[in-house]
This record gives sequence, structure tokens and C-alpha cells, in this order.
Amino acid sequence: MKVAKDDERLNTEQGLDLLTRMPLHDLSRMATRAKERLHKNICYYNINRHIDYSNICRCGCRFCSFSRRAGEAGAFELTLDEILEKAAEADRGGASELHIVGGVHPSLPLEFFEEMLARISSRYPSLHLKCFTAVEIDGFARNADLSAESVLERLKKAGLGSIPGGGAEIFSERIRQRLFPNKISADRWLEIHRAAHRCGLPSNATMLYGHIETDEEIIDHLCRLRELQDETGGFQAFIPLAYHPDNNCLGGTKPTGLKSLRVIATARLMLDNIPHIKAYWVMLDVKLAQVALHFGANDLDGTVIEERITHAAGASSPQALTVDRIRHLISETGLEPVERTSLYERRSSPG
Repeated sequence: MKVAKDDERLNTEQGLDLLTRMPLHDLSRMATRAKERLHKNICYYNINRHIDYSNICRCGCRFCSFSRRAGEAGAFELTLDEILEKAAEADRGGASELHIVGGVHPSLPLEFFEEMLARISSRYPSLHLKCFTAVEIDGFARNADLSAESVLERLKKAGLGSIPGGGAEIFSERIRQRLFPNKISADRWLEIHRAAHRCGLPSNATMLYGHIETDEEIIDHLCRLRELQDETGGFQAFIPLAYHPDNNCLGGTKPTGLKSLRVIATARLMLDNIPHIKAYWVMLDVKLAQVALHFGANDLDGTVIEERITHAAGASSPQALTVDRIRHLISETGLEPVERTSLYERRSSPG
């Protein structure tokens, strides 16, 4: 099997070899070597809090267990005061980041989100606001009849610090038509992240795997992310998201641990221009996330607190992890735990 040298970029065929055929111990060794060139023996984590402001959504994706239509049983929409109380709890708990997302709400105006950001950032200026997926940004733009770039500029002025990587799913039009035809296309997702990077807003990128995608579609997704990163340099981290099958229309099974490790390692080797790969313990579960730290991942994400989206689909992981638990999980793998800010600067926790 021919694999590129350390200073050469992997092509599609080589990526498929990594994902499907390379012996697992060789794949681990290669991904670890690539990670260590970037990060030595460090594994990052942060103290963060997830806030889901609403699950009301107009998209109706077949794989989603979280969303509801307005008026449907289980639908919810937090008030600004409820969101601010969660922000206050996060601030008291020493958090450095709020991760705020929701469904593609059909009627909440852009001004609601501007006020949300402005009130949080004025009261809790130490909290970095990583908010709203590209799919939500597109929804805000449609509701307000504005360009995505105008929306991003207004949200940044209100306090937005970066945007998360959700909503990418997988960049296959075949799969979009089958599983999420009402959601934005791959081109539109990439266009919005390009606009965010032009506005000075860094972002993350994701990929949902383990449902009906092919190996070729996984590699195509990674290559398209790599191309945009070549252009803008705005992606901070890539987060592979393992599909969870409970309580949705698609069903099926979760990807195996072996599949997840291969995806993570292949991502580290293919995405030579994206600095960080997360082992998102919420979706992988804690034990597999530990193993992933020796398959190219260098970030275990954070404390999270009150994760709803994946747990609605049957996740067996905890709702939160303490800092002591995260540090122990990292140290147990032989790596050095380093608390980070949202922009990957070292941080010393308050107290």
C-alpha cells in the first residue's frame, strides 16, 4: 500500500486506503505521528456549557431525534431570561465558553439572537460565545431577507466569537436528498463558513458518519473541507460525529468503534491544514474517546453540561464531565491535559 510521505498531501485513493484497508496498528501509528508533530504530548479540553435555545425546526431531517415542529409534543423554546440564567450558571462554574445552538426556527427574528448575544456578553464578558450553525445562520438570513455575511457581521457586533461546525452532515447530494432535503446544501454550508472566516469569525467543521454514506463520500467530505481551509485558514477543529439511531425515522445502528477510530485517524492524516481533531466524548462515549487520543485526536472537548441533541438519539454517555474526570481520562492515556480557551490558548481555571 503506497502512502504519502510526511511532507506530501494524501490524495483520494490514499485516503480510502487509510479508511478501509490499512492495518489498524499502522493507522494508529501514522495518525499519532501526525498529531505529535503538531501538538507533541498535549491533549486539550475546555470548560464549556451547551445551551439549546429551542428544538423547534422546519427541516425535518430523517436522522434527527431532537427537533420538533411548533406545537408538537416535546417542543420547547427558552426565553432570554432562561438562557441568561444558564449563562450565569456557566460563569459561576468557571466556564470559558458557551456553545449555543437550536433548530432552524421558522419565526424567531434576528433581533432575538442579537439581544441574546449582547446581554450575555455584557454581563459575562469572560464567556466566549460559540453559537449558531451554518444551517441556523442561513435560517436567520432567510427570515430577515439578508445575506449570510450581513447576518454574521451583525451577530459578531452583538458578541458572537466563533461558530460551531454542526449542520454539515455529509457533503453528498445523494444523501441530502434522501435524509435531509430541507436543509442547506454542502455548497451553502461551505459558503457560510467562508463568509464567517471573511468576517474574522473562526469556526469548526463536522461530519456525520455511520448512517448510509459510502467510504468514498467520507473522503470527498474531508477533501472539500481541506480545500476551503486552503482558501481561508478559518477552521480551528474538525469533529467527526458518530450517528445515533434511536427515536428517529432512519433507525439503523451506531457505527462500530473500529469505524470511528478509522474515521478519526483518516481525518487527522487527510486534514493536514486543520490543526485540531476532537474526540467528542458525548458521541463516542468516554472509553472510546480515550482510545481515539491514540488515533490522531488531540482534543477531548469539554465539560459540556446538559447535552440534549445526541442523548435524544440514544447516547449512553454522561450529560457532563467534571474537570477532574476529564484530566484523569487524558492523563490515563499518557498525555498531558491542557485546559484551553475557545481559540486554543492555554488557560488556567479560576480557583
